Parts: sequence; C-alpha cells; structure tokens
Amino acid sequence: MKTNNVFSCISPCKVNDFLYIVGKTTNGYHKLQTLFTVLKYGDTMTFESAQNDGLIEIQGPFDFPQEQNLIYKAAALLKRKYAINKGIKISVIKRLPEGGGLGGGSGNAATTLLVLNRIWDLNLSEAELISMGNDLGADVPLFIKGTTTFGQGTGEILQEVKLPTRWYLVVNPGCKVPTKELFALPELKRDSPVRTLEQLLKIPFENSFTPCVIKRYPQVQKLLDELSAYGNVACMSGSGSSCFVRFSSKKKCTDAFNDFLSRHDEFKVFMAPSCNENPVVSDLNKFLLHQTVLH
Repeated sequence: MKTNNVFSCISPCKVNDFLYIVGKTTNGYHKLQTLFTVLKYGDTMTFESAQNDGLIEIQGPFDFPQEQNLIYKAAALLKRKYAINKGIKISVIKRLPEGGGLGGGSGNAATTLLVLNRIWDLNLSEAELISMGNDLGADVPLFIKGTTTFGQGTGEILQEVKLPTRWYLVVNPGCKVPTKELFALPELKRDSPVRTLEQLLKIPFENSFTPCVIKRYPQVQKLLDELSAYGNVACMSGSGSSCFVRFSSKKKCTDAFNDFLSRHDEFKVFMAPSCNENPVVSDLNKFLLHQTVLH
C-alpha cells in the first residue's frame, strides 16, 4: 500500500445475545458461555501512514494519555514485535458509549491490528492476530473474527456461528456500569450449567449480569421493559448498560426505531444488522483492490 493513502472504516460494536457465567478458572477468572453478535455500526477510524517519523499518533475524544489507549497499545505491540519503523496517525470519531457493554475499546484495538497488519505488509494469520489480541483485552479476539461467534472459557475459545441476518435496536440509557465491581459482587450468579450451543439457542436468552445491574440502575430495568413491548424480549449487552431487542426484518426494526425516537431524545439510540462477514476485512479488501487497479 502506498504510504500516502488514507484508509477509513467502521470499527464495529457487538452485543451479547446471551451471557452465562459457568464457573471460575484455577487462577480466578470467570468462565463464560456467550453468543457475540457483531453489528454493522460503530466508531469511524481513519489510518494515515507516515513513512519516516516512526511515531504513533492517536486523535480522538480521549481524556487520558494516549499510551493508555488500547488503540495505541495495539499499534505499539505490532511495531515492537515486528520492528516497524514507520509511523501511523489514527483518528477516531467515537459513537459508542464507554461502559455500555458494546465493546467499543476492544473493537478499536482489533480494528487497529487488522488494518496495520495489511498497511505494514505483515501478513499475519487470523490465529496470530487473535493471540496478540488476547494480550490486549478479553473481547479483542472476537472483533478479529468480526462475525457472530460463540465464546467460551474466559472468551478465548471462539466458534463462528452461521445464523440468518438479524436487526437490532440498541439503546444506551447514559449510565456507565463498572465491570470490575460487578464481577466482585457476591450475588452474581456464577454457577450456570455448561450447555451446548444447540441447547442454548433453543432456550430463552439470559444475561447473568442483568439482575445485579437492574438492582443498582433502575433505569436499565425500565428500558428493558419498554423495549420488550415491541414484541421480543429485550436483553442487556455484556456487563454494560446498553439494552437491545432483536428483529427478523429491517422493517420491523425500523418501525420500532422510529417509534422509540418519537418518544425519547435523551438516549443514544441506533439500529443495525448483524454481520455475516468481518466488515473491517471486507472494507480493507475493497480498498486494496482499488489501489491495485489504480497502480
């Protein structure tokens, strides 16, 4: 890729259709069974190569040192491990709320790994990128895959799942839920039975974190009740405050989206379809094909 080219893409988000805590590992980490769905919606990330300065520059609405940013850590990890002397400028337009359970930071880190792998001609395999992603955060490997995925263990055991396209109405009530505090709560259910994916897909979806969250954040319970009135049971995503309801068609989702917006202007709201292929990889392939044709 020519170093003066600029590449932009959506860094997608995810929801957890279901999430069960099924125990703990010997070193104290919680073991999960969860269905991740990656959505075609997220932050916009722009990558601009700098051939000679060797610096990593992150631009975006971040109120902490860039060295603490997962985007920076992902880029620095690649530079250090593969002795990359090129620089990179990464700009981010944030749409996803922090602490919302949508995986915004993890998605940004995974997008960085995927894009720089191609920009810097590293040609690392998906497995190699997933291994690096594990060092950055539990949800980063999911976004390396970038499609509907069944997660087990501490999130490192991933199995792609082929399901029909679903449409999601997602609402964030504006409160930030602290994940570490939830994991420490004594009342958190940690003994859900281990089941097969086939079994889990046949029962009503649940989230082990929901009872703890709605007890402390009544606005989440109110939102779940309101979204469930659209005909499907609403769920909470991950350990965050964002809630969603699924639809089988775009029209049904659009109708619910428009109705919800007509009655609310205080929430962050969006609708999006599930991804049947990794949207970052798809955009990269199109971009690189275009560059090949031009040059």
